[in-house]
Amino acid sequence: MQTNRFSRGMSDYQLKMAFIMPTMILLILMNIFPLLWSLYLSFHDYEASMQKPPVFIGAKNYVDVLTDPDIWGYFRTTAYFVVVAVSAQFLIGFGLALLLNRSFPSKGLVTTLLLLPMMLSPVVVGIFWRFILASDNSGLLNYLLSPILNLPVINTIFDPPIEWTTDPKIAMLAVVIVDTWMWSPFMMLISLAGLSAVPKSLYEAADVDRASTWFKFRWITLPLVSPLLLIALLFRTMDAFKMFDIVYVLTREGGPGRVTETVSMNLYRIAFRNYDTGKACAMAYILLIIIVALSNIYVKYLNRVKGEE
Repeated sequence: MQTNRFSRGMSDYQLKMAFIMPTMILLILMNIFPLLWSLYLSFHDYEASMQKPPVFIGAKNYVDVLTDPDIWGYFRTTAYFVVVAVSAQFLIGFGLALLLNRSFPSKGLVTTLLLLPMMLSPVVVGIFWRFILASDNSGLLNYLLSPILNLPVINTIFDPPIEWTTDPKIAMLAVVIVDTWMWSPFMMLISLAGLSAVPKSLYEAADVDRASTWFKFRWITLPLVSPLLLIALLFRTMDAFKMFDIVYVLTREGGPGRVTETVSMNLYRIAFRNYDTGKACAMAYILLIIIVALSNIYVKYLNRVKGEE
């Protein structure tokens, strides 16, 4: 019996599992274990720089995070960034997709050029935008805006050159500009995919009925594209909440002062500057719960939209 069993070779299921199991084990070791280990550490007093074992302190780390007014300030900064940046990326990306959703010469080249920013490393983007937004006249943006900034009317509002990354009033705006430049193409790509999937026959039928452009956009384009738009908004919202690298490079770790310090930036400071690993893990899980809650709202609204469709 054993000889006959081995002579037949492995079944399809056994062969499939033989290929899948190494990957599954690797994913568990790289993702599931750190997730559970950080959850364990969030209930302990532990410093990664010390050789002391973790000391159980219950929910003290969570209480310290939730009762710290400074940390709530970082959450407000992050919420402001998420709302402004994601909204700007949605409007710009969807607008560009509407413009590209037609035939014109060199459409492929134009689309590729518009997609280039999101293909770059965030660190590279932060470095060259730091030179573009340089506070003195050597900055490219200040140089291009100098004819406008030197007008008497504008001088009463801005004192040229504009200190994009060192002025506390507009430093977060600079971060929003850079993130919007980088990720608007992502919104454009998802929107363009949705617009391309809308059946042309619907527009032809609307043209026969002499429907206006607004009517076609409101009752044909928007309802059919909205599921993909919500998915794009979901991905960008989750990613914006975790935004770290652009702030780290562009404003030198959340400066000026801590005006642009997001939750992720503060999490890095707690974990790798203060070496308070337990508190950092607790803060990371609070951030995770917020992101999951927002994702559930998006998914629930997405299911409603798909049901109506």
